[in-house]
Amino acid sequence: MTIRATYAVMIMLSAPALVVTAHAQVYEVNGAGDLQAVCASLPPVKPLSPLANYPYQAAINRAAADFDLSPDLIAAIIRQESSFNQTAVSPRGAIGLMQLMPATARELGVNPHDPEQNIYGGAAYLRQQLDRFDGQLDLALAAYNAGAGAVNRYGGVPPYRETRSYIDKNLDSLAKAMPNDTQTPVTQTACS
Repeated sequence: MTIRATYAVMIMLSAPALVVTAHAQVYEVNGAGDLQAVCASLPPVKPLSPLANYPYQAAINRAAADFDLSPDLIAAIIRQESSFNQTAVSPRGAIGLMQLMPATARELGVNPHDPEQNIYGGAAYLRQQLDRFDGQLDLALAAYNAGAGAVNRYGGVPPYRETRSYIDKNLDSLAKAMPNDTQTPVTQTACS
């Protein structure tokens, strides 16, 4: 007689083209206390790898912890906004790593020319947008890029090509931070 131990279920969310789908992988705790894959709706997925080593990693980690954000999300935004160039200034006047507008930086009480304060201010602003739009990442990213007024005016992601591309590129960066590990054997492709 075989007795099955406690199960753990890992849910991975994927967001191609902003359509969120969930996939499950069921694990069994074996006699040694290790998780063993039992069945999955996708090839096996491993948990997020240890944080990548980004420039300004310590500042990213602090801001992520303070504002309950993923360090990978902050890094994706910095990559998209400035390519990690602390002296970047946009044609519209956005400044620094997270491309804060001067008025936004003043409201947040940060110096946008200081890399650590810029990251902190950008993370604070992103958290405001996530809270404003009930945690909907696509709307928060749209507001970060085009402004909350545009998101409200259109009742969702504005139809601006730049904003839609911005969201897609940030979500793609996040997806790349979540590696697939097809090494784990799974004997069934569907849970029964």
